[in-house]
Amino acid sequence: LATKENQITYPPIIFPEPMLAMSIWPKSKLDEDKMSTSLQRVTEEDPGCRLDKSPETGELILFGLGDQHLDVIVNKLKSKYKIDVELRDPRIPYRETIRGTVTVEGKHKKQSGGAGQFGDVWIKFEPTDSLDMVFEDKVVGGAVPKQYFPAVESGLRECMQKGMLAGYKVVGVKATLVDGKYHEVDSKEIAFKAAARLAYKAGMPLAKPILLAPIVKAEVTIPEEFTGTVIGDFNKRRGMILGMELNDDNEQVITAEAPMAEMMHYPTELRSFTQGRGTYSQQFDRYEAAPSQVADKVIAAAAKDKLHEDDDE
Repeated sequence: LATKENQITYPPIIFPEPMLAMSIWPKSKLDEDKMSTSLQRVTEEDPGCRLDKSPETGELILFGLGDQHLDVIVNKLKSKYKIDVELRDPRIPYRETIRGTVTVEGKHKKQSGGAGQFGDVWIKFEPTDSLDMVFEDKVVGGAVPKQYFPAVESGLRECMQKGMLAGYKVVGVKATLVDGKYHEVDSKEIAFKAAARLAYKAGMPLAKPILLAPIVKAEVTIPEEFTGTVIGDFNKRRGMILGMELNDDNEQVITAEAPMAEMMHYPTELRSFTQGRGTYSQQFDRYEAAPSQVADKVIAAAAKDKLHEDDDE
């Protein structure tokens, strides 16, 4: 027995990292109002789950240890907090970029009786290694006054948040303002911002746009007899095995990479073909060009979603 002078301290319980992610949605407006507070309570009571908000899609993402764990949370929300929710696959954070170089004009001209609006820009779009958009100005002879450069950059940065292919954020693009025209009376910041948007819409489809898919690096720990099954499964997921080694418990530790879209339900599937004895963790690694058949599906799905949004409006 422990005494005050001689206390026995046990190490804290280490809970497994929740890896199965699903976006959680209320079924009604009434449920929406109560959902956030109730989910906060559930995550405090259950250290095996985690709640994140995706800054990109705005989705509320619930992480759990598996399908059954998430089902228990959904049922708890219904029975204890009287909230109906549904789980959906989260949106994959794809990116868009370009592989070609193009120089295009964007001209905004608006006349409405009084003072008009006029802005005319020529912008060169080209690929770059930077994750963010790089803006540069190479205007000579004062064709576009310097006070309008920030408006042009701002207009382009706003456009880069939604790509032309499927509406995903655009990365790896350098935009150079090379020429333009202005009017002493009608030129305003808003006009040059609009001109930059028109240049973006004209230029990006011509600059060989492509879709980039997120790639994750995974570390899978399994009993050695399941090694062949796990390796074969990664091949089906368009993955690549990076390394294998035995740990101190004589278990096989496999390091691999695969597209994030192929790993959405991996915790459940890994448990299934390792009889519940496999564990894994993953983290984002990089973006790379998506295969054409994958890109076509993503673009078609985005076009369908946009059509539904337009119908709702």
